[in-house]
Amino acid sequence: MAAAAPPGLEALAEMEARMNTLAQLEALSEELESNELRDKSNAAVRQALLVWRSGDVAKAGQLALEATQIDDTNPRAFHILAAALERMGFVHKALVTYEKAFALDPDDPELLIDLGLAAWHMKMNDSAATMFKHYIAARPDSPLGYNNLGSLQGDMGDLPGAVETLRAAIFKMPYEAILWHSLATVLADAGRAEESLPFYREAIRLAPEVAQQHHNLGYACLHLGMMSEALECFGKALEGLNDPLERAEARHSRSICLIGMGQLEDGFAEYESRNDPLFRAYVPHMIASPEWNGEPLEGKRLLLVGEQGLGDELMFANTVPDLLRLVGREGKLQIAVDQRLMRLFQRSFPEAEVGISEDRVLHDKDGNKTLRFVPFAVRDGQPDFFILMGSTPKLLRRRIEDFRREAFLKPDAARVETFRAALARGPALPTVGLCWRSMMIDPKRAKYYSTLDMWEPILTTPGVRFVNLQYGDCAGELSQACARFGTTIETIDGLDLTRDVDGVAVLSAALDLVISAPTAAAATAGSVGTEVWFLCAGRTWPQLGTQEFPWYRKTRVFSPEKFGDWASLMPAIAKELAAFAGRPI
Repeated sequence: MAAAAPPGLEALAEMEARMNTLAQLEALSEELESNELRDKSNAAVRQALLVWRSGDVAKAGQLALEATQIDDTNPRAFHILAAALERMGFVHKALVTYEKAFALDPDDPELLIDLGLAAWHMKMNDSAATMFKHYIAARPDSPLGYNNLGSLQGDMGDLPGAVETLRAAIFKMPYEAILWHSLATVLADAGRAEESLPFYREAIRLAPEVAQQHHNLGYACLHLGMMSEALECFGKALEGLNDPLERAEARHSRSICLIGMGQLEDGFAEYESRNDPLFRAYVPHMIASPEWNGEPLEGKRLLLVGEQGLGDELMFANTVPDLLRLVGREGKLQIAVDQRLMRLFQRSFPEAEVGISEDRVLHDKDGNKTLRFVPFAVRDGQPDFFILMGSTPKLLRRRIEDFRREAFLKPDAARVETFRAALARGPALPTVGLCWRSMMIDPKRAKYYSTLDMWEPILTTPGVRFVNLQYGDCAGELSQACARFGTTIETIDGLDLTRDVDGVAVLSAALDLVISAPTAAAATAGSVGTEVWFLCAGRTWPQLGTQEFPWYRKTRVFSPEKFGDWASLMPAIAKELAAFAGRPI
């Protein structure tokens, strides 16, 4: 007789079948629950996108964060959260969040673009280039990868690489306006604004509705002195721009154009766009007092706050004597300036109270913000009014005739005589101070400045003694120029041209002439009344539509017909310098 089956075997098989069914039911339930969570998460993502389009990036970021908390496997939620973090200034957090989104969906090449942009923002240029190249490999028919890679190469100073990347893409996709626009921008940023014009115009022909293209064409025209065309371009840009951030930028560009054309009343009024919280360089001033807008100041306390940089604070100080007159003997003017200007301003304006402002970085949900405080000015309560230095011209300099053509800063007189005595020990020749560039140079800013090796016609002009006013590390440049041209550029031992602005003012006052790029050194010399020749790559807005800098006592502006064409400009300056050297000292 056959042996019986082991007891319970059928029951075990039946139990296993039931368990499999339950597992399938559980998996189906989890899938349904997962789909439900994803649906809720996607609903939050959609809401975040709507809020983003309204301009509230912080709220959009909060909704995207909630979407990630509902479903921590939703790549779209992490993508939007990363974009919001980047827009608010938390670039490192944004990069990490982009990486999370990419890990969840490595098949989404659009994330490569955002990863690359975040890396670029953090100056991780090699990583950014790699991301853009991966995108090009994944989407060879999309212009975005070529556009970003070429723009990055231009930003890094690799003009040949940028041009080749964008040129090749244009041959492949000649109908893509973004490529023509980026090639134009790369050229303009490299100081080749004239060459950029046909590429900007082709981009506009292909996509006339893209307002940013009109803005950038206007910027190129501004560099070339084509002011009327630039103004028209900025107007068209403002007609088409909806993004509040881009509108703030375009308004500021338009204000610079108006001022540069000599339309001072309209220009300085529009220049207030720099105080729009949406403007890229906006700095909130933590001052409770109302802003002065032309109210009577007799007997009042007015706080004047420096802004934008050392050279700007010096230039805008042109209005301080007017403000002192307006507050009168019974009033008080308080002036907040860069610490390096304290002694010079205290000596120049003894009736005023001079102090410094303090910048503090605030980290909040909206990103990193620099806040400016003026503690010394509120020790005895809030001033009656305050005004930023760059806002005074809208009230006090509405016409060229309103400008004070005089020295308005006073260097230490005893020190000036000491410097003059030291210079007198040399040959009895006119002394000319030299400054050829800003201390802050990058590939985009370099186009505004010459290099010292371009100054041969000037440096070989006979009958002149040259004195260095160039701040920052320039010893190598000085040594090479002197050896190459057989000239001497004197230096004042112990004078720190970067930190001792009071000393720079003293040296400037002891000189007969200063030839300089539009830098803080030139502003210092002009402020104490020394004659200054400004060397500009093209027309600049502080000229106010004239051939000088009306902010100072005596100035001339030298600029080439073609933007940045230093080779043609230097011989002309040398000729004028030779004539200057022939005058009686």
